[in-house]
Amino acid sequence: MDHSIWLVAAIFATFFVAGTIKGVTGMGLPTVAMGVLGTLISPLSAASLLIVPSFVTNVWQLLAGPSFGALARRFLLLVIAVTVGTFAGSYLLAGGDTRLTTAALGAALIVYAGHALLARQLHVPARFEPLLSPLVGAVTGLLTGATGVFVVPAVPYLQSLGLEKEDLIRALGLSFTISTVALAGALAWHGAFRIGNLALSTLAIVPALAGMWAGQIIRNRVSPATFRRWFLVCLLVLGAEMIVKAAL
Repeated sequence: MDHSIWLVAAIFATFFVAGTIKGVTGMGLPTVAMGVLGTLISPLSAASLLIVPSFVTNVWQLLAGPSFGALARRFLLLVIAVTVGTFAGSYLLAGGDTRLTTAALGAALIVYAGHALLARQLHVPARFEPLLSPLVGAVTGLLTGATGVFVVPAVPYLQSLGLEKEDLIRALGLSFTISTVALAGALAWHGAFRIGNLALSTLAIVPALAGMWAGQIIRNRVSPATFRRWFLVCLLVLGAEMIVKAAL
């Protein structure tokens, strides 16, 4: 990959913006990074750059509270299924053609966020979690492996469980951390993990963490209602961006 100064600057700016969105909403770094970088470099190179900053920011998000153990036990089936699904879906990403799955993912984001903004909040009773968690995890994993982003249906599912704001942020961090590790393993399995991009991916931690820090300051200054509304607006924007990218 050409590491020209302008490309490196664009990569760092992308990770700062993506980190800020993640700091505010608890998600969005892989979606923004893949969406923007995918217009500059190949999807496989973008996915390779994503691994290190995504892993570090997700671990930070996951461990920023006392309830990690309880969340890990609660969502064990989900993360196992995410891992299996990611390896299965990675054949599409390694094949280089993700336009259809990216467009479908963007459409799902828009449908979910539009419904949540205009209709009543979805709610999943806790008794259904043992059945739904592995199903949601498997579908999320398939889309992660195919597109390099970790959003649907894990995000709407976790949001529908009625978690407190900070618990939701950490639950998202758990799902995204497992997805990142599984994606790295799947890319390496296919021989598609660009080791040559590891140094640049490691350096991208700096703007990603700076953006995440800025986003967390913003998040701590907004009300729960405002937080939820902007969370869903971000989903709409991300979904629209993915559909446009797939159509080009």
